[in-house]
Amino acid sequence: MLNLDANIDLDVKKFFRWWGNELSHLLPEEIKKILDQQQSKLILRPHASSFSLTYEVGEAIENLGEFSRDAAGVEAIKKILAKDARYEKTQFIVRLAPSDAISKELTFPIAAAENLQQVIAYEIDRLTPFNKDQVYFSVKLVEKNKQAGIVRLVLVLTPKDKLDALLDELTALTLHPSLIDYEPVSNQAKSDVSHYNLLPAHRRENKIPWHSYVHGGLAALFFLLLSVAMVLPIWLESRAVAALRDDIAVIEKEARAVENIQAEIDTIIARAQQLIAKKQQSPTIVDILNTLSELIKDDTWLNYLRFNEGRLQFQGQSPAASALISKLEESELFANARFVSPVTRDRLSGLERFQLSVDIKPRSGDDATR
Repeated sequence: MLNLDANIDLDVKKFFRWWGNELSHLLPEEIKKILDQQQSKLILRPHASSFSLTYEVGEAIENLGEFSRDAAGVEAIKKILAKDARYEKTQFIVRLAPSDAISKELTFPIAAAENLQQVIAYEIDRLTPFNKDQVYFSVKLVEKNKQAGIVRLVLVLTPKDKLDALLDELTALTLHPSLIDYEPVSNQAKSDVSHYNLLPAHRRENKIPWHSYVHGGLAALFFLLLSVAMVLPIWLESRAVAALRDDIAVIEKEARAVENIQAEIDTIIARAQQLIAKKQQSPTIVDILNTLSELIKDDTWLNYLRFNEGRLQFQGQSPAASALISKLEESELFANARFVSPVTRDRLSGLERFQLSVDIKPRSGDDATR
């Protein structure tokens, strides 16, 4: 049954070592060569009267020779290192022989795994013939068995006086190792999760290993790409939506302009149709004059005529002005005939002077469409 209360023991360093190795397989060959050169190691093995030196890159091992443990031998080592640019950024390691160090496999309860260095420092006089002030020690983790509740490790130690003397000798010769291990329990590749170092902390240079930069850079790149992969589609979609909104705003503006123009056109058409309809409903001036000429006898004549807003006003002289009213009323074109002013008689002509107003009847539907 799944135990949801169990603690999750996540080894972050182990994960990042594994992750870095997996990512390295995806790199181009040229970059891998550069990184391999950065991961190369110069291993110095001290013996009673000599030093042996090897150059290692991955599985390839190049023996650079054996040198006497004196000024001449060290000078020869310096010349070899100076003439080849490969050695400039190479990790310098001192690997102790069985005559300079010892190791012992131990088993502890798994609870001690969180603080092995302090546990060993407290128990070292019981576990070895030395006390903690006599030796430098380090721990190489072999196995952490959670089911059995134990942790297996290898304790590696070397006498302080012997290692201090060796380091003083190398320092005087301007050789500064970054790591010291033991030949029978040597560190493997950088991905070795049980990596250990016998070099005392106060002798180590305060610099961050290059692979820390690589792992940090890869982690930063991973999260950057992850962020880009998550944010970029949203950003592109928002840009597309914004562009569509801008296009829609332009189209809406153009549509409103078209609607306004269409409204103006409709208004003009409506007014024109009203004028046309009004004009079609009213008789033409020619029809009015023809009808008026037919109704008025030859003894009647006009000296003024005005047509406005469906009404015709005219004045003139006639022998019988009152007879004009009935004639105009009988017409299909005129209606509501009336005198505008009193009828008077002209003394010279003897005719009645009149001023009439008459309404013009609208044309019928059939006549208006002709």
